[in-house]
Amino acid sequence: MKATDLVVMPTHLRFLGRRFACTIGRGGLTDAKREGDGATPRGTHRIVGMLYRPDRLGPPADWAVPIWPGDLWSDDVTDPDYNMMVRVPHPNRHEYLRRADPMYDLVILTDWNWPYPVKGRGSAIFIHQWRGPGRPTAGCIGLSRRHLAWIAPRIMYNTRLVIA
Repeated sequence: MKATDLVVMPTHLRFLGRRFACTIGRGGLTDAKREGDGATPRGTHRIVGMLYRPDRLGPPADWAVPIWPGDLWSDDVTDPDYNMMVRVPHPNRHEYLRRADPMYDLVILTDWNWPYPVKGRGSAIFIHQWRGPGRPTAGCIGLSRRHLAWIAPRIMYNTRLVIA
C-alpha cells in the first residue's frame, strides 16, 4: 500500500499519513458482496470519478462533475443501466444523487462492479458524507463533511480505495 491509497479499516480511514474516523456498511465487511446486503466489499478499488453539488459547494477537484437535478444512480438488477448514472425519467428502481440532505453533496466514485456490472453483485460503492459517527451506511464509506472536503482535492490519478 502507498500513502496515496485510501485505506479503510472498520473504524477509520488512512490517507496521506492521516487517520480519519469513518463508517462502513451496516452488514460489515464482506468478500461476497450482493445487492442489498448492506455490506462493504473488501479489496482494492480504483477511484473513477467525483461528483459534487454545485449549489452547495465549489468544485472539490478540477475533474469533479456536477450533480444536476434529475441525476440518478440505477440500483435495479433488471435495468440494462444497472450500476450506472442515469437521468430522469428513468423507469427502473434508482437512487437520487441530488438529495435534500447533504449526504451526496460530495461523492467519490469507485470501480466496484463497474463499468461492466455483474447483476446482483452490488451497485456502487461511494465515499460520501456520513450520517454521523458510528452510523453505518448501506455499504459505502462514510466520512465527516470536513474530512471528505480535505481528502477530495488530494486524490490523485493513482489513488486507490483499499478495504482491509
